[in-house]
Amino acid sequence: MLNLGITGPTGAGKTTLLREVEKLGGGVIDCDAVYHELLKSDIALQDKLEREFGPLRDETGVIDRKKLGAVVFHDAEKLEALNTISWTAVISRTNVLIEAYREQGRGLVAVDAIALLECPIKELCQLSVAVLAPPEARVARIMAREGISEEYAWARVKAQRPDAYFIQNCDYTLYNDCSSAEEFSQRARKFLEEVLS
Repeated sequence: MLNLGITGPTGAGKTTLLREVEKLGGGVIDCDAVYHELLKSDIALQDKLEREFGPLRDETGVIDRKKLGAVVFHDAEKLEALNTISWTAVISRTNVLIEAYREQGRGLVAVDAIALLECPIKELCQLSVAVLAPPEARVARIMAREGISEEYAWARVKAQRPDAYFIQNCDYTLYNDCSSAEEFSQRARKFLEEVLS
């Protein structure tokens, strides 16, 4: 079974690549979704976060992400502590999910993590691919997807790492300068078929 790490900036087309993985019968693990689910369901993680950062649960008993963000995002040391705690839990859960896909006989598992290159989750993947796209295309996609202003979309795009960072640190680069989603789907499928062969 091949574990393929997928990363890249927002709006580049990672979701299209992930859909192609699923069409080929592969499993998909979204590390953001795993993390958000753990914040709701993992009592040990919740307790650890509250020991580190103080009371964070809301009235339903789950971690209030806004409250957590307010504590960590203006303090580099606290953010580093959050990342260490969070990634330990996410990696543990991701390992369980990978093993479940292995038992199902899947030949491919895609691990989607925006911070793939900065965290130990990369060690779970035999290969990594960055999905990249021109900034103008990314801005247009983010605006359409999230209903945000062009100014805010550009701010988000400019706040992310440059393409060169992903190119230098990933095994493959999949560039999305396609004129349509269908065209990029075909390019993504061709890439996956080559990697699997």
